[in-house]
Amino acid sequence: MNDFKNQSPWGSPPPGGGGGGNGGFRRGPTPPNLDEILKKLQNTINKLLPGSSGGAKPIIVGLVILGLLWVGSGLYRVLPDEQGVVLRFGKFVKTTQPGLNYHLPFPVESVLTPKVTKVNRMDIGFRSERDSGFSSGGGVADVPEESLMLTGDENIVNIDFSVFWVIKDAGKFLFQIQDPQGTVKAAAETAMREVIARSNIQPILTEGRSVIEAETQDIIQNILDEYNSGIQVTQVQTQKADPPDQVIDAFRDVQAARADMERSKNEAEAYANDVIPRARGEAAKILQAAEAYKKEVVAKAEGEASRFTSIYNEYKTAKAVTQERMYLETMEKVLADIDKVIIEKNAGSGVVPYLPLPELKKKAVN
Repeated sequence: MNDFKNQSPWGSPPPGGGGGGNGGFRRGPTPPNLDEILKKLQNTINKLLPGSSGGAKPIIVGLVILGLLWVGSGLYRVLPDEQGVVLRFGKFVKTTQPGLNYHLPFPVESVLTPKVTKVNRMDIGFRSERDSGFSSGGGVADVPEESLMLTGDENIVNIDFSVFWVIKDAGKFLFQIQDPQGTVKAAAETAMREVIARSNIQPILTEGRSVIEAETQDIIQNILDEYNSGIQVTQVQTQKADPPDQVIDAFRDVQAARADMERSKNEAEAYANDVIPRARGEAAKILQAAEAYKKEVVAKAEGEASRFTSIYNEYKTAKAVTQERMYLETMEKVLADIDKVIIEKNAGSGVVPYLPLPELKKKAVN
């Protein structure tokens, strides 16, 4: 130990100190001599500043240079896809936009520049291969505790969806919420369960997915805005919506039966749409014929009544003539289609008592 007495802590080690015996030790490389470095730096400054022979002037100039460098260290640049978050002694002060900006030098102020245009993705109900860490050929792993939800008509649906989001306000994003990923996940799962609980299973599995996605996005955004999270949800995308795996075969049979029922119902409605108009047309035709017959019968009856009234009035004025005329008209109607032969009983010897009217009529026609 006496060999190290009166040695500078930055000096060279004593000679022979690197012995290789059992009790010896090996020293590392020789550290630089700080006294020599400071002297060399002072000599360099003296050479750069003519007329300075030492003393306090070089130190003041050096301090000025260091001060300028310290002040200049407050310049920083924010890239187009970033926002600058300025902190003063660790407390959030303001947000700066892309470009060249300035903050008070360290340690007074510092700046963070998170990426605000990067689209982040949160998967609910499943984990992709890159997230779950497994390398099997399946690609995704189902998470039943997240994906199984109860519908409004008391069915269970297995739904997987993804939420895409970006940073809207970097200051709020960094300091208003502690776990952004967990907050987005919890809000997304809560919103989807609320929407599914108000919906029936049929539109969830078929044409109602777009409506569900839009409603879920609105609810997620409202929740995140209440938290002042500084997050903007850009899209909610449904990846899968099926019945639970245990009953999916039975559910497909039910769906097939329902499709058959809808098909039969549509065929019956088409047949009804064909038959009913025709039946209504036939009914209208019968009603119109009956109405026409009614008008015809009524007109005939009214005509007969008017004729009878006129005949009666004539009968009252000339009974004998009217009776004779009525008799002749009646006989004309009765004997109109009958072959007639006239025989005169009181005919003399010079008159033929037989008059064959039908044969005479045939000859006249020929």
